[in-house]
Amino acid sequence: MAKTAVNRLTVKTEGNTPYDICLKNSFSSLAQELDGIGCGGRRLCIVSDSNVADLYLKEVMEYAKKCGKEVISFVFPAGEQSKTLATVQQLYETLIQAGFDRKDYLLALGGGVVGDLAGYAAATYLRGIRFVQIPTSLLAQIDSSVGGKTGVDFDQYKNMVGAFHQPSLVYINVPVLKTLPDDQLASGVGELLKYGLSFDADFYEWCIEHMEEIDERDSETMTCLIAKCCALKKYIVEKDPTEKGDRALLNFGHTIGHAIEKLKDFTLSHGACVALGTVAAAYISWQRGYLDEDEFYEIRDMNVGFGLPISFDGISVDDIIEATRSDKKMDAGQIRFILLKKLGKAQIVTDVTETEMREAIKSLKAD
Repeated sequence: MAKTAVNRLTVKTEGNTPYDICLKNSFSSLAQELDGIGCGGRRLCIVSDSNVADLYLKEVMEYAKKCGKEVISFVFPAGEQSKTLATVQQLYETLIQAGFDRKDYLLALGGGVVGDLAGYAAATYLRGIRFVQIPTSLLAQIDSSVGGKTGVDFDQYKNMVGAFHQPSLVYINVPVLKTLPDDQLASGVGELLKYGLSFDADFYEWCIEHMEEIDERDSETMTCLIAKCCALKKYIVEKDPTEKGDRALLNFGHTIGHAIEKLKDFTLSHGACVALGTVAAAYISWQRGYLDEDEFYEIRDMNVGFGLPISFDGISVDDIIEATRSDKKMDAGQIRFILLKKLGKAQIVTDVTETEMREAIKSLKAD
């Protein structure tokens, strides 16, 4: 894969206006981009969390004020524990008190939690208002900000309440990754490797070859890999906007990963849990003969290279298997599992047995 990047992609949506994904080197073009989608003269609410707000809220608000009639903010405590209906209710109250109507906009400034929560509020406030994704984490920039999946957690069940609601714009300021904590960068890499393993083996190898540049957040490298992931996500969500077919392939690593994330009470990052789930799914693929032994161990060992876990402790195999049964990816009582037919080629299967899952989970156990 050449080290070049497209700086603008247009995502076509089923029955909705297409939207652009813009890759920029600052927030300086934000007012122009917002004006281009109809934000001029409208009320804007910037939704962010306490960590991101301290870094970027003031700057983004200043640019938004150049376009919007009135700009307010809603900031909630950072962390998955805030991704709840209670936080959404507080946001509704803020919007109602500020007089927001159906032509006004939400701006989601933050990582995946912010984007999912703000997107769900936008989908449901007044039966739907428009919103803009301004992702600040690698995970959000390469994955969750694109495609219109929004939602919140319910009683520790991840993303159990949600809606498909497409953004009007995705504005990616690549250099904000310089301020991303190391564990959050690694979390994004957990999703990054998923794209290569599932859809493009050459891209997977490219990511391994550029491990040092990714770790250093080299701007050219990060722009290139973000553009590649967004192009892959664009292709998939245009083909299957509401996850009735191939879009489910994006869940590679998520079946067991989500179960671990829930049972660890979200103390492990989403990307770290996806990485563990990826190793488990690769283990089953190896045991079925789809991957050879060297390929499996390379997948596992690349987690270590990128600062991701290959083992966990503190929860039982039985509890993980039970948690997968309450996952929203169930299909008529069968778990839809994503395996690798080969490197760069994922497939959806519904015949993974409990024995296979048990052995894969045991391979991750550190206790």
